[in-house]
Amino acid sequence: MNRRRSMNKRLLLLIVLIAGSLGVRAQAPATVSALLDTRQITVGDQARLFLEAHVNPAAGRLQWPTFIDTFNQLEIVEKGKIDTINAGGRTTYRQRLLITGFDSGLYKIPPFQFTVIPNSGAPYVAVTDSFNLLVNTVAVDTNKAFKPIKNIIFVKAGWLDYIGYIIAAVVFVILGILVALYFIKNKKVQIVKAAPVISLQDQALKLLAELEEKQLWQKNQVKEYYVTLTDIVRGYIEERFKTPALELTTDDLLYKVKLHKELQPYLTILSVILNTADLAKFAKGQPLPQEHFDAMENAKKFIDSSRPRPVITENPTEQKI
Repeated sequence: MNRRRSMNKRLLLLIVLIAGSLGVRAQAPATVSALLDTRQITVGDQARLFLEAHVNPAAGRLQWPTFIDTFNQLEIVEKGKIDTINAGGRTTYRQRLLITGFDSGLYKIPPFQFTVIPNSGAPYVAVTDSFNLLVNTVAVDTNKAFKPIKNIIFVKAGWLDYIGYIIAAVVFVILGILVALYFIKNKKVQIVKAAPVISLQDQALKLLAELEEKQLWQKNQVKEYYVTLTDIVRGYIEERFKTPALELTTDDLLYKVKLHKELQPYLTILSVILNTADLAKFAKGQPLPQEHFDAMENAKKFIDSSRPRPVITENPTEQKI
């Protein structure tokens, strides 16, 4: 009876310890593990090592270890990306490493250390299991004689080896011919006519003709008629003779005309145009209809007669008799 009670107590204690360890495991911020898919390989073959970590983000975080390329004469030939899976309030990280060896022997894959940083408490290190990996040599029958190394055998290339290049070249040539024929057939000859050059005089005369068509003074818009007329004349003087005219008074402009060598011949006609315009613009008097007509004709005459004269020079090669 006492023996049965003692066994029950031991069993109960064991259950409590297991439950406690499970509770601690469930509350742990992170757990790590490693799995090797094989325990022996041939020289140059590869073994797959799978690393896995379960992290409770609410309890802490984990730092993934940094791997060196070689350890214990084994080499890591490939490091897979770290996959992340979120499920049940926990995060699972997985990574695959490809490991190989080029010398025969029994080698130890060391445990990998993960730093766990809990939200409360000091950081600690979680360690995976270590594994032994046996690297075998290639089986060689030493009873047989060694065979000599064969020389490189060169194979003669035939035209069928280049059939792909030949077809591509033919297709390229055909496409080039078709494109060329298309553009030749659809080519349009475009003749671009140069815009006629309008002289400064013709431009000014065109403006006067447009003003004349408006018939402003016939509609008792005398002031507007003379303002436009004098603006055309003054603007022409500035462009043709390179002298200021738009901002000058009539007296100042006529004074400049008197001193300008090319404008001197037109002093009288400009004086009639500008003084008649002042008479209408400043209400000193009302010009007669004939004066309106004469102002327009004088402006046309001034502009047309002031066209640049072509300079004729003697041919230096000609001999004078």
